[in-house]
Amino acid sequence: MACSTWLYSSTLSHVLFPFLHSRSSLLPSNIRSFHRINGTGGFISFANRFKPPAMAVHAQAKRGFSLKEDEVASIDDLFFEAPLKIVEYPDPLLRAKNKRITTFDENLKKLVAEMFEVMYRTDGIGLSAPQVGVNVQLMVFNPVGERGEGEEIVLVNPRVSNYSKKLVPFTEGCLSFPGINADVMRPQSVKVDARDITGARFSFSMSGLTARVFQHEFDHLQGILFFDRMTDEVCDSIRTELEALEKKYEDKTGLPPRERIETRKRRKAGVGFGKS
Repeated sequence: MACSTWLYSSTLSHVLFPFLHSRSSLLPSNIRSFHRINGTGGFISFANRFKPPAMAVHAQAKRGFSLKEDEVASIDDLFFEAPLKIVEYPDPLLRAKNKRITTFDENLKKLVAEMFEVMYRTDGIGLSAPQVGVNVQLMVFNPVGERGEGEEIVLVNPRVSNYSKKLVPFTEGCLSFPGINADVMRPQSVKVDARDITGARFSFSMSGLTARVFQHEFDHLQGILFFDRMTDEVCDSIRTELEALEKKYEDKTGLPPRERIETRKRRKAGVGFGKS
C-alpha cells in the first residue's frame, strides 16, 4: 500500500514470487510501510513459473466484470517526471479512475523503477501509481522494505479472484496520510490475477503481511482509501489528523477539498474486489 510504518508485526506467508528469491528471514519484527524495489533494477517475467499453495478462499463473484469496461492508458496517461512525489489526501488524484495498461515498454520499466525509488526514500513497503499522480493500474511493493532484500513485486492490472472469509485486524499507515496509523480489517489471504512488467499473465496466492500490503495498494487502484475500510469508531480516533490534512491541502492549493472526512462512506472488508 502506499503505507507508512506498520505498527503490528505479522508473519510473512511462505508464498514466493517467481522472479524473486525468498529472504523472509530478514524481516524485522516491526515492518515498515508498503513501498520498495530491486537493487539491480532488473525485471524478470514469471508467467507459468508459479504454482500457488492450497488455501481456503471465498470465491468473489465478478459482477459485471469485463476488460472492455476499463479505459486503456494512453502514452500521455503514463507520462511522469522524476523525481516522483507522494500525492497526499485529499487530492482528487487519489479518487480518480485508474486506467488499464496495455503497453509494456521501457517507459513502464522506468516508471516502476522511479516508484520503487520514492517508496524506499519515504520508508515505505508498498506504493500504487495514483499515489505518485499517475492514474494507471500499477503497484509495487516489498514487505521487507529494504533495497536488495526481500521480495520486490510489480503487479500490472491486478485483479482479485478469491479471498478468504477470515478477516484480521492490522494497524496500517499510508504515505498519502503522513503520520496517521489505525486498525483496518481485511481478508487474511487472497488470490490474484495480474500481468508482470513484460505483460505476461500470471496468478498466485498470498497471505499474511504480503496479502495485507497487496490489498492496501489494490484499494488505491480502485480509488478506495484505507480510512474507507475503518469502523466509525476507529475513524473518529483519527478525525483530527484527517481534518488537518484537508486544511493543509486547502492552504496549499487555495481550493476547497472535494471530499471531507465528515462525508465519508464506509466500505466493508472485501467490497470492491473482483475488478482489475
